[in-house]
Amino acid sequence: MTINNRIQTLRKLMQKQQLDAWLIPSGDPHQSEYVAEHWKGRQWISGFSGSAGTAVVTAEHAGIWTDSRYFLQAEQELANSEFVLHKLSANPDSGFSFWLSQNLPKGSTVGCDGNLFSTSAIHALQKTLNENGISLSTHADITGAIWTDRPELPISPVFQHPVSLAGLTREEKWKAIRKEMEKIGATMHLIPALDDVAWTLNIRGNDVECNPVTIAFAIIDKLNAHLFIDIAKIDNSLQQVLLNEGVIIHAYEDLHAFLANTNEHDKILIDPDITNFNLFSAIPEKSILKGQSIPLKLKAIKNNAEIDGIKQAMVKDGIALTEFFVWLKEELAQRELTEYEAGEKLAFFRKRRGNYHGESFSPIVGYKGNGAIVHYRAPKNGSAIIKNEGVLLIDSGGQYTEGTTDITRTIGLGNNTAEEKLHYTLVLKGNIALTLAVFPENTLGIQLDTLARQYLWKANLDYGHGTGHGVGAFLNVHEPPQGFAPNLSMRGVTGLKAGMFTSNEPGYYKTNEHGIRIENLVLAIPANNNPNFLQFQVLTLFPIDKSLINFDLLSREELKWLNDYHREVFNTLHEHLDDKHKNWLQDMCTPISIHS
Repeated sequence: MTINNRIQTLRKLMQKQQLDAWLIPSGDPHQSEYVAEHWKGRQWISGFSGSAGTAVVTAEHAGIWTDSRYFLQAEQELANSEFVLHKLSANPDSGFSFWLSQNLPKGSTVGCDGNLFSTSAIHALQKTLNENGISLSTHADITGAIWTDRPELPISPVFQHPVSLAGLTREEKWKAIRKEMEKIGATMHLIPALDDVAWTLNIRGNDVECNPVTIAFAIIDKLNAHLFIDIAKIDNSLQQVLLNEGVIIHAYEDLHAFLANTNEHDKILIDPDITNFNLFSAIPEKSILKGQSIPLKLKAIKNNAEIDGIKQAMVKDGIALTEFFVWLKEELAQRELTEYEAGEKLAFFRKRRGNYHGESFSPIVGYKGNGAIVHYRAPKNGSAIIKNEGVLLIDSGGQYTEGTTDITRTIGLGNNTAEEKLHYTLVLKGNIALTLAVFPENTLGIQLDTLARQYLWKANLDYGHGTGHGVGAFLNVHEPPQGFAPNLSMRGVTGLKAGMFTSNEPGYYKTNEHGIRIENLVLAIPANNNPNFLQFQVLTLFPIDKSLINFDLLSREELKWLNDYHREVFNTLHEHLDDKHKNWLQDMCTPISIHS
């Protein structure tokens, strides 16, 4: 079926079900950012492939609501269908719930699958709709009813994450979780997020592209850990290990019944932001305690073993990137190549480093105007041809057993304009300003975000995404709660603590011209041995392209930071390289003369 055929088929079923609107989000029952193919219903119905957005279908309208990271992408992907892009903004009236309340008459019914929306999202939606005389039904899955070739749930094998890299045994993690449970009087803790489950049980999987997780739920009670999973994914040896350590294994689909049949004296801690509404509804109301996921908070603070592993992964990544950029330079001297080919070759070089489990996200290889599409994904057929001119943005990362990487470098390929160099230098100045920050512990992400934007703001420029996100330790590349954001999102209102591992990635994007972003991963550490103040240690190891810098705009302090960073990159990586790659790296890391 074409997209428009799917819309019409959906509308017929909506009419039978007496639904005036149907909602399809981008998430899954675990409220994941990246989901298995089985749950990509919004992409199937609309053709929009961005990782964030909601489809709304009524009898007369089909719309996609998404944020500024995906505006250009959505316009392109929705162009040949009935779907219309609705641009989300800081204005609450830009959301689909407000649109529904304004465009549906009183007495209407909106439907959605309660497995795919968080409890918080449903409660907020119900409030808006009910105030306008509209009801909400959460019991059906009519998308699944018409999705005849829907992929099955994945059953990739589960494997253990070694304690030498996890830093804590399962029992030690459960003890820490139970300690936090005891503080609030919880006897059980429901853990729905896939990365929280993986961290809590020191397991990993390959059920979701780019994320080393397995589809499962977990519950920690006072005595045991319960794992709800397709047991076919766990071999007999691992099953025995888990059982011996106190893990009770249940069928994935048995969780609803387990929650419904809990003891009347149990107090179950759930996080409304990541617990789907149908699970919430299965729990006796008097048993519910609401609060933030305990593993989410605990895993945000990286321990020494995790930090050591991440540093090992950074060395691997720096070597792979060096090999790739030397290859790119040599190839472009002889021929033109596509964005897609460049992305594939970068993955090839990472894979050669060993203990490689794939990309941490689909690479963004954006040449010239494609770099201005923040979450661009080069198609296999028809991606842009890279030439020896203009600006190339490459945002990529790898999943290694030792850790997760995420890096963006923007490079000049030749004949670069003064405007390109200006934009690049302002972005670099913002990156350095955030890197050099010294701040009290628990400073909010929204406060630090401003540091990265200040130079762009002075030029009346800005970018439409957050400046940074948390990163997992061989887990999801986007890991809440911390980060840098210009709003009151979780990233914006979370206080920074020592051990938090975060990206620093300001950018600037000129539509149809160029995209610029410079990203390093940074670790929050005590400043000057004072635990009450923090600073950032850059863990990413790869040079920043000097050819795009307008050095007249850099201060002595900024030039010193750049030289110091490049010295560290070269000193750490050169011993792993042959002469050709070492010479290239040395040239990229040559210090800049600091003016008086």
